Amino acid sequence: MTKPIIVIGAGIIGVSTALWLQRAGRRVILMDRSKPGMGASYGNAGLIAQWAVVPVNTPSLWKDAPKYLLNPNSPLFLKWTHLPKMLPWIAKFMSNANRVDADRMVNALIPLLTDAVDQHKSLVRGTRLEHWISNSKFSYSYPTYADFEHDAFGWDMKARAGFTPTILTGNQVQDAEPILGHATGCLAVLEGQGHITNPAGYITELAAHFIENGGEFIQSEVKDFIKSKGRITSVETSQTSIPCMHAVITAGIWSKDLMRKLNLKVPLETERGYHVIYKNPSQMPNDPIMITKGKFAVNPMDMGLRCAGTVELGDHHTGPSQQPIALLKRYAAEFFPTLKYSETEDWLGFRPSTPDSVPLIGEIGNSGIYAGFGHQHIGLTAGPKTGRLLAQMITGKTPNIDLKPYTPARYLR
Repeated sequence: MTKPIIVIGAGIIGVSTALWLQRAGRRVILMDRSKPGMGASYGNAGLIAQWAVVPVNTPSLWKDAPKYLLNPNSPLFLKWTHLPKMLPWIAKFMSNANRVDADRMVNALIPLLTDAVDQHKSLVRGTRLEHWISNSKFSYSYPTYADFEHDAFGWDMKARAGFTPTILTGNQVQDAEPILGHATGCLAVLEGQGHITNPAGYITELAAHFIENGGEFIQSEVKDFIKSKGRITSVETSQTSIPCMHAVITAGIWSKDLMRKLNLKVPLETERGYHVIYKNPSQMPNDPIMITKGKFAVNPMDMGLRCAGTVELGDHHTGPSQQPIALLKRYAAEFFPTLKYSETEDWLGFRPSTPDSVPLIGEIGNSGIYAGFGHQHIGLTAGPKTGRLLAQMITGKTPNIDLKPYTPARYLR
């Protein structure tokens, strides 16, 4: 029997990779220490964020970051106890906060993101999973039109990617989204977008579809990689050793720990993201919204109204902080003043972030081991396309985009 390809990490990127490899006729084992979709894929904002081509580390970060860190009402937090360990990453991250590198990062993100709705639809086409992809608009909420104008750099970058908004002001805002109070004076609306109403349910069903079509899922923890003459030969788990032809690492922030087993140090750090779900809400937005003042997204979901976002720089081994959750609730009360609900539910997840806001996608040297991680805020969005690119590389097909910006070689040492 042909040795399998082992995909490690069963979030949206891993499941997508497994499905595209399966459709290419390969034998695939999907592996995770938890059930599919239980990592960062579980609690994200559910947005297919084709427009998210603007990196966090834009040139303005040099003046904005100190203000954010000193302002208790800002959406940026820092786990100060983790700061000494993060300093090398922060130095690299800030070194990219200039116009030349911002252009480079935007140019790398555009081909990965701008067809994301079509990529998700392609992943589920002809299956019972098509209903998971919802067509929608996406709006940016600003307190005033002047705040929208102040965001000109971001909108210039989005325009390069083909995204130009329709601007609503005054009563037009509440006509479009009655849930919004008068804290929103300007709404920048993008047509032709999409979202997922239950990310965990979506990924769970994708994994089930993979298994129903002959794929294998193993819930186990990877302990080591065995190589011969520099090539992967097997993956060691907590239960057994599994011979393989290739291995694909798509384990989000946990990929950092797996790379250490290969004696490789990847500059990957954690952006701790939070969500609050308002259960049985009295109102729902018509479409997803970004509350720019609080830097969080609002999405009407199957389980209630999800507010997801904020950035807390820290590690992926400690539990939640209360300040980001309190901030989300405070801004939700400000922007949805008439919202009523039965209860709230909080969640913390770990976004894997590279210093240049661009993921690692590709083979690690000539090892037969492939990287597919470091997607920061765009994991759900770029998951199907990343999986397709990895499957094409492994099966010897030529992807239709330049892969150099995503090469693991730019960081691995």
